[in-house]
Amino acid sequence: QVQLVESGGGSVQAGGSLRLSCAASGRTFSSYAMGWFRQAPGKDREFVAAISWSGGSTYYADSVKGRITISRDNAKNTVYLQMNSLKPEDTAVYYCAAARDPPGYGLGSSYDYWGQGTQVTVSS
Repeated sequence: QVQLVESGGGSVQAGGSLRLSCAASGRTFSSYAMGWFRQAPGKDREFVAAISWSGGSTYYADSVKGRITISRDNAKNTVYLQMNSLKPEDTAVYYCAAARDPPGYGLGSSYDYWGQGTQVTVSS
């Protein structure tokens, strides 16, 4: 069982930055791939970024490449999402998720555990 708690959301102006954190419980965090997804009002949940259990591989949605970086610290049981050059269209609730062996890093159905989400609002 893995419990995930996101933090770091907030309100920023366009062009600003935020760093989201996702703290995981349990001793097996390092064996899980981790992903970030987001859901804007009235829209489907979408993939943002993912990272392998070792941190050696990362994956990004085309819409965030070059602006967002995912990283992890297995010693701290934490995964991060550094978001720069934020745009109003980045406004959403951001969720982190954990997967033991994801068949597809960008698929929500690949993930076994989810956090409660943190709100990110970007104003123009």
